[in-house]
Amino acid sequence: MKKNLPKMKSDADAKKLLKRDLSDYLDPKNFTLTSFEFAPKDKSITLRMSHSLLDAVRVTAKKRGTDYQKLIREAIEQFLRKNAA
Repeated sequence: MKKNLPKMKSDADAKKLLKRDLSDYLDPKNFTLTSFEFAPKDKSITLRMSHSLLDAVRVTAKKRGTDYQKLIREAIEQFLRKNAA
């Protein structure tokens, strides 16, 4: 079983903790996949879809803690990666 992080009351406490070996505190279950968007969004498009589809996208995005437009971009990127020739 992994240890819980100690309570820190100051920046100095945090700096001391960071100088230690933290492997006893790390557990793969505490990590989540994160994507970073570095490319500038310099083009805008208009996309028409049904109200129900947009609602489903918004609900899914909210569950994932992301913006619905980012979720749509990720879905397009994932589709392109899977179907690259």
